[in-house]
Amino acid sequence: MRSKLFVPGIRPELFNKALAGPADAISIDLEDSVVASKKAQARDIISEFLLSEAVSTCLKTIIVRCNGIYTRYFKDDLAAVIRPNLSMLNLPKIESAKDVLSAVSLIEKIEQENAIVSPIPLLVNIETATGLRNVTEICAAHKRVAGLQLGLNDLFDSAGIDRDDKASVHSIMLTLRLAACEAGIKVYDGAFPDINNMQGFHAEVEMARRLGYSGKSCIHPNQVAIVNRLFIPAAEDVALAAQIVEAAEKAEIEGIGVFTVAGKMIDLPSIQRAKSVLAEYKRYINPQTTA
Repeated sequence: MRSKLFVPGIRPELFNKALAGPADAISIDLEDSVVASKKAQARDIISEFLLSEAVSTCLKTIIVRCNGIYTRYFKDDLAAVIRPNLSMLNLPKIESAKDVLSAVSLIEKIEQENAIVSPIPLLVNIETATGLRNVTEICAAHKRVAGLQLGLNDLFDSAGIDRDDKASVHSIMLTLRLAACEAGIKVYDGAFPDINNMQGFHAEVEMARRLGYSGKSCIHPNQVAIVNRLFIPAAEDVALAAQIVEAAEKAEIEGIGVFTVAGKMIDLPSIQRAKSVLAEYKRYINPQTTA
């Protein structure tokens, strides 16, 4: 998924609009956007939505962000949202492998109770200094961990770091990308808070793309088109990837391990990357594929 549109869990009038929109995924929130007095109501709304025909027939990735694992809301959140049509569960503020394993233990129990056959993957938020320090062990904690998501606002606010300091943003994003790469999972950039600063949003999407992120969260529908466009490989990159793959096939027949294309040295990692670019391009130019 390239674009993930954030939708407050207490705003059901926005759910179907999000389903009909261009975002690859929608992330329904039970955490920060829902006040304590409305959480039970939001759970019921989300549970009903997950069981609806609109969700069961859609091609989008459906994510729910629950409350933190040590809050009094967590167990009730899981009981409400672990349903057959839930694509991924988003866990906020994870700080250790122990956190992941504690969550998985409860998730497995509720899956059994709700007759869920396929284990629900986890999108794990890294948004504290402790979580960042332990990110490698978090990635390896359980096979359900399918991706990391960066929460810069929480992380920077707690540390007193200016959110506009690009060097700090780049450093943290690179750290998460390398941890995800080591674990063989995906990493997604979090939300950009200023919905009126489209130039800043555009720049951050470009940074995420250059660092090998798989997508970015959107908090406004106007941000989705930018993410979708920038996270499709550029035409020149696709053309070069096709040349590399074609040249690799010829080189293999001739027994050549390293060769050049357009003046660049090509080896096995370059070939694998080229194949990945082509696969990604084909996936996203097909309007029937959104995950």
